[in-house]
Amino acid sequence: MGVSDWHHILLIDELEKLSLEKDSSLQLALSLKELGHSVSLLFEKDFYFQNKGKSILNCYDFEGSFEENSSYIKDFFLSDEREVQLGQQSVIHMRIDPPFDSRYTRYLWILKALKEVHGVRVLNDPEGILIHNEKMICYEQSGAAPSFVGASVAGFKSFYEKLRNDDSREYAGLILKPLDLFQGIGVEKVSSEMNLEQCLELFNKKAEEFGGAVVVQPFLKEVEQGEIRSIYFNGHELGNIIKIPPKGEFLANIAQGATYKAISLDQKIKDQCLKMSKDMAAKGVPWVAYDILGGVIQEANLTCPGLLVEVSKAAGKNLAKELAALIDDYLKQSL
Repeated sequence: MGVSDWHHILLIDELEKLSLEKDSSLQLALSLKELGHSVSLLFEKDFYFQNKGKSILNCYDFEGSFEENSSYIKDFFLSDEREVQLGQQSVIHMRIDPPFDSRYTRYLWILKALKEVHGVRVLNDPEGILIHNEKMICYEQSGAAPSFVGASVAGFKSFYEKLRNDDSREYAGLILKPLDLFQGIGVEKVSSEMNLEQCLELFNKKAEEFGGAVVVQPFLKEVEQGEIRSIYFNGHELGNIIKIPPKGEFLANIAQGATYKAISLDQKIKDQCLKMSKDMAAKGVPWVAYDILGGVIQEANLTCPGLLVEVSKAAGKNLAKELAALIDDYLKQSL
């Protein structure tokens, strides 16, 4: 099968939920179409699995354009509805946004079944997403930031005391956050002036709110200088930006006012990203977007890697077209 025979199907959220002008999935869809690929959009309401007979889904064609000399989307709209029969020529791109909840897990199960029964390809692979939490895979790496994950009071006390007694680093407080949410939802900074009892009260509150495990890490003052987003596909570095939070804030979220600009990775962190990218690609997860803070990889976004539009703007070129070529190569290697 030649790569030109692939039919790319992007499984995405409803358009009303997306920021159309800067959505990474729509940028990829438009770019694939401009390059002459067969592309369709698939929404949750039309997504299903059946194990007998043909699997035919209602998908959509689309039209759109980019702003002049920009990766930002000028206009985007659905056109014809069409039936698409799934088979070995189909590539489904799992592009539904987290949170990684029971709804999300059900869709991964369905995607896995479509692979097994109808022979479709899925990027990123549902099994790879299922077993690799975006935060935990970073905490497993050598050189990772000190991290506690759990709901154990005794464990939290031990972790807290180790941080307070660590003479090698200044204690600047804690960060408490969920293990499976996104875009800074649920993240809370704990002041260095709070004592153990106050911290423990907040920890228990978060454990109840999150329904179990809480991620606890030392607060890194380096966040004031910015957090890096670095995008990789199958061991290839696509581009990087540094996101700088508004003055007085600690979340480097562009949607909440953070600014950004292009940046180059230093060789040490680049080597770490490259190694993890190759390891993840071998497990069916080639597209990963890293969040890097204080020279440490804090998160490896693999459910629905984003900010491709912003990284493209900072790089001065549409990186989705480079991504499309890398996807072609990756599919060729798997034939």
